Amino acid sequence: MIADVKKTADQKMKKTVEALKTDLAKVRTGRAHTGLLDHIVVDYYGTPTPIPQVANVTLLDARTIGVTPWEKKMAGIIEKAIRDSDLGLNPATMGETVRVPMPPLTEERRKELIKVVRHEGENARVAVRNVRRDAIHHLKELLKQKQAAEDEERRAQDDVQKLTDRYIAEIDKLLQQKEADLMAI
Repeated sequence: MIADVKKTADQKMKKTVEALKTDLAKVRTGRAHTGLLDHIVVDYYGTPTPIPQVANVTLLDARTIGVTPWEKKMAGIIEKAIRDSDLGLNPATMGETVRVPMPPLTEERRKELIKVVRHEGENARVAVRNVRRDAIHHLKELLKQKQAAEDEERRAQDDVQKLTDRYIAEIDKLLQQKEADLMAI
């Protein structure tokens, strides 16, 4: 029973950190990366489809993403979808390839992005702490139902706290890396 509670808490905390990594990948630094276009959807024969499923997304250089659609007629649709997205990008079609240059970030924009990153990090920390709270609640329920001894429950609470500390440290490390990326010119 106690092992199940700890294992569940560990899995949920791990998922929280993975979700944070995904969210941080969407925050644009000055460099181009192919994951930037993953959440942009185009209309593909009436079905909303993410760009990577209708085109080959590559890096042409450090500041330019190249999108080569598998069907020629999709180039204009992809270009419009990227332009209309919330990323503030200005794509240009050259032949069959849509080139997406990354504009350099202004100091003001960098600071705004750092605020966004810190907010995402705080949400992840809160989620990890909520998992800890739920796990400790389950442990106390096991103690009330006489399915665990007091010392076992106390040790399990300590283990859950150690898990929490480890994942929060990992979140902090991810945030520091992202902030350093954002401030690098």
